[in-house]
Amino acid sequence: MTRSSIIVVTGAAGFIGSCLTGYLNERGFDNLILVDEFSRLDKVDNLRGKKFRNQVERDDFFQWLEIRKPAVEFIFHLGARTDTTEFDYAVHERLNLQYSQTIWDYCMLNQIPLVYASSAATYGSGDLGYNDDHQLPFELEPLNAYGISKNEFDKWAIQQKSHPPFWAGLKFFNVYGPNEYHKGRMASVIWHAFNQIKNNGTVKLFKSHRADFKDGQQLRDFIYVKDILKVCFWLMENFENVQGNGLYNLGTGKARSFEDLVKATFSGAGEPVRIQYIDMPDDIRNKYQYFTEAKMDKLIHAGYDENFYTLEEGVSDYVKNYLVNKNYY
Repeated sequence: MTRSSIIVVTGAAGFIGSCLTGYLNERGFDNLILVDEFSRLDKVDNLRGKKFRNQVERDDFFQWLEIRKPAVEFIFHLGARTDTTEFDYAVHERLNLQYSQTIWDYCMLNQIPLVYASSAATYGSGDLGYNDDHQLPFELEPLNAYGISKNEFDKWAIQQKSHPPFWAGLKFFNVYGPNEYHKGRMASVIWHAFNQIKNNGTVKLFKSHRADFKDGQQLRDFIYVKDILKVCFWLMENFENVQGNGLYNLGTGKARSFEDLVKATFSGAGEPVRIQYIDMPDDIRNKYQYFTEAKMDKLIHAGYDENFYTLEEGVSDYVKNYLVNKNYY
């Protein structure tokens, strides 16, 4: 890629997409085509001050490509319906499966490398482990419509005989960081914890409803969004040397408890730890992951050798440099 390369970022007004747009700008890439639903006023600030070539509505994008015929050199497909409490599968099927298939076909026909967002939600309960090989997706049983739609696209991609010159589906684990102010209920636990600390000094965490996990000891692989950006950029810069298309886990490889996460948030906010445990809502109780931990060997063997933020480092940076003054990346 050169600094004049035309790069597409879908989901560009959202959490990870807007951060990636800023990260590309920082490295001299501003010939960007940003794709999203831009009518949402609560996402406007995510892109404020960022540089780009075009801004295209999600539902107009493919027609726009046919008319404009831009010489796109790379696509980051991060756009998706990510709400795990949206139970209408038809919504996820249209936006996460069918839309992604059309992106794939465009990249295949025009020989454009593709990096897309998959999800650790594809792993379901985790009973089959967290291995990013290409056999496991056909055995997985995700716990919600979002995870099902992401897994269906992963399976479809693996089975395609015709594909882009390079493709990688990144299975994002629990991502946190700036520019998630608009996400409401679906924002990270850190965002919710910080606001609870600010409002009343106490953080509410879900009780465990499994005998093998104590309250607050549910474990997740939490990854700071700045690590996501580094991996995405590395893939764009090195895709010709990466051995093997396919699925790649993207977590830190180390599961940590929600209690650890909240304690780090209190520390970043400079407040004493006060945690209250509450019952988990019925609508997610049977669809809740108690343990996630990315097996990261595949990405490391592909050549990625950067260290990841520790939980304490990432939370401290997020709280002190973004949440305290509601700054954007």
